[in-house]
This record gives sequence, C-alpha cells and structure tokens, in this order.
Amino acid sequence: LETRVLSVCPAPRDGFVAQFRSQAVVGSTNEALHHISTARGAACAGSGGALTPWAASLSEEHGMIRDMARQFAETELMPIAGDLDANHRFPAEQVKHLGSLGLMGVAVSASYGGSGLDYLAYAIAMEEISRGCASTGVIMSVNNSLYCAPIEKFGDEEQKQRFLTPFAAGEQLGCFGLSEPGNGSDAGAASTTAQDAGSEWVLNGTKAWITNAHEADCALVFATTDKAMKHKGISAFIVPTDTPGFSLGAKEDKLGIRASSTANLIMEDVRVPKANLLGKPGEGFKIAMSTLDAGRIGIAGQALGIAQASLECASKYCLERQAFGKPISSLFAIQNKLSEMACRLESARLLTWRASELKDQGANYTKEAAMAKLTASEAATFCAHQCIQILGGMGYVSDMPAERYYRDARITEIYEGTSEIQHVVIASNLLKEAQNTSCVMPTAPGHGKVPSGSSSPDLAA
Repeated sequence: LETRVLSVCPAPRDGFVAQFRSQAVVGSTNEALHHISTARGAACAGSGGALTPWAASLSEEHGMIRDMARQFAETELMPIAGDLDANHRFPAEQVKHLGSLGLMGVAVSASYGGSGLDYLAYAIAMEEISRGCASTGVIMSVNNSLYCAPIEKFGDEEQKQRFLTPFAAGEQLGCFGLSEPGNGSDAGAASTTAQDAGSEWVLNGTKAWITNAHEADCALVFATTDKAMKHKGISAFIVPTDTPGFSLGAKEDKLGIRASSTANLIMEDVRVPKANLLGKPGEGFKIAMSTLDAGRIGIAGQALGIAQASLECASKYCLERQAFGKPISSLFAIQNKLSEMACRLESARLLTWRASELKDQGANYTKEAAMAKLTASEAATFCAHQCIQILGGMGYVSDMPAERYYRDARITEIYEGTSEIQHVVIASNLLKEAQNTSCVMPTAPGHGKVPSGSSSPDLAA
C-alpha cells in the first residue's frame, strides 16, 4: 500500500512515509488510508492538492483517494498529455504506475488484487485521472468496470484467481468485446459465434471499436451460442489475446482519446477451454447489460474530468486575457459562459455520485447511471465547446489544451451507450416505475371526469 497512497505525494514525503511505516499492522487499503490521514495535509501542502468546494464534503477516505489521483494526474499526466495525444502513444509507464497505486482495480476486492474501495471512490478517481489525461482515463475505466467488474461478479474462483487478480493489480490489462462492425447499440444482434466442440468452445467473428485492443492480455468476448434464442443465446467468454487464431486489426485513427488504442478483435477458429465461459451459457446479454450499467459511472467520471479541466482552463485564461483595456473575465458574456459551465458540471457530478452511492448500497441504479452518463458527457462537450469560445483563436490551436478537451469529450456521448440510448434507458425505467406505482391523476377544480380512455374510478378524484 505504500506505493499506492504515498508515491505521488511531494515533500515532505519522508515524514509521510515514516508515519505510514510506524503503523504496526496495515491490513487493507481502508486501514492504510486511515493510518496516514493525519499526514495528508502536510504531504500535499503546496502541491496544488487543496480541496475544491465540491470535494470539501467528501469523507476522509474519499478525500484521500481524490488527492492521490489528483497528484498523480498533475505530476505524471498533465505534462505529457498533449504529447501522448499528438503521437498516439499509449502511456504504458503511467498505466503501470496506476496499477501500483491500486487504481486499476479500485472497487475489486483486496483478496483479488484490487483496492477494495467503493464505486464513489472509483468515480472520483476517474474524474481526477481524466482531468489530467482523458486517454489514460478510458484505459483505466475499461480495465476497472468493463473487464474486472464482470469477472469478479460472475466468475468462479479459478477464473478470479487467473483472470482477475493480475488485472486488478495492474500487472496485466483487459478489454471488452461487445460491439461489432454490423451492430453497436443493438448489442443483442451479435454475429460472432461460439460453437461447442466438446471440451472447448470455438469462436469466430470480429469485434469492433475495442479500447485497449493492442495492449490487452485478455478480452471478455460476447458470442452467440444459440441463434434461435436471439439475445438469450449470447454467452460471455474470457479469451487470452495470445490464443492461436486471435488477431488484431489496425489501430483506428481517432478524433480524440488518441493515446488509447482502438481496433478490431478478429477471431478465426479461436479455441478456448470450457472453463473460460463466464457465467452460464445464454447469460452473456445479462452480463453485458449489467457491466455497462457500472461502466457508465466510469465514463461519467471521465466526462467530469474533461469538463473540470475545460472550466479551469477557461477561468484561468479569462483572468489573464486583456480586451478593451481590462480582463475579459469582467465581461458579462464571459461570466455567463463560466456560470453555465459550472452549473452543468456540478449537476452532472451530483448525479454521478448519486448513481455511485446507489450501486454501493446494492440498490437498482440503472436509470441513475444512464442519467449520470448522459448529463456528464453532454456537460463535457458543452464545457469544452465554451472553453474554446472563451479562448478564441488560442482555443483552436494545439498550443492550449482546449481543442484536445473538445476532441476527447465527443466520444463520451458515444461509447458505452450513445446519448440516444441513455434517453431510452431512462425513459423505459421511468415508465416501468410508473406502472408499478398507483397514483391519482389531478383534475381541475369542479371537474370529476375520468380522462378519456381510462376506466379507473381512482382517476376521478
């Protein structure tokens, strides 16, 4: 745990480490965070880690996770984010460091290599890492919520030991193979097949738009095992990427998040043992939908990081930029933009925290996760757009990060469910709730008519 919590904090680091080491027993991440809490202020003093107003209400544990992730982002990601983007360079060293900090398996149990924290901690860490580099954020997100989470939830003990522990610890990297060239939002129309061959499954097909494709050691692949059952005939498989017959397409030349690799997974008679089936045959669609619910919290966190970075960039610039003999921050038009950016950002953050808390409580959070992802992704695009507008010409060139924020923001409205799909998820859940709730329709005073088409006397109150 020393490297997980302490390695990113600046001087006086020796005292910080000494206090940590002075504890006789540290059995978990939570205990470690508690033991070093009194050293938190001194260790991060002068490092830019002062609490923002929204973070002041966090618990001590969540505040420390936030500080750790922020310090890492500011010292190791921000200085190189532009170079990573310009050269489409995967941040291999930084991803390894994320693993040593416990951020590649934030909510995974400590017994399987993770940090054993909750989803609120994960959302907070995702925001801070993505504030520094959105590409690194999505690499972290896919490994955490799209690969590790479903294996921990649906895997057996052998699968967890082999295919979860090294990934949650950051020693290996995972990816998630659901989308195909012929289907994106229609996840139930999988054309990739898995044929039962006795002691093995034989997979054939292509998965498209796969994040981490070129660096992943394992892929969670969804394939049809029974076409007659349609979406109930889809199963999930854990596929090591060095399996014979498994190959990769060329890296996509993307608009944004260019430091992460995106490519096709191509399977030609890929044979995996029966033991690599995740869950039961036919449970793949259920596993995928459950996984995407949690994944949307991660992408909401990523979007919040982009939005926060955009707001900070615009705020700092407008205080320095002079026009008409004064800083442009004094112009009402600029103030209106900043106000709208902040309102959308804070609203989306609260929705994201709400979805995280519901998940942590074991409650249904499908609707709230969709709301969080929808509002956070749209806030990211809006804030990045307004950031460019405030910077003017400087926002349009790569000398400033504003244009990168805008390019990175756009994908958050597309992957892990487009904004249009989020509206469908939200509305369908609202209607389901309405069907299960008895309510009395209000009527105007003096009117007791039952609305047309209704036979319920309750509506005539």
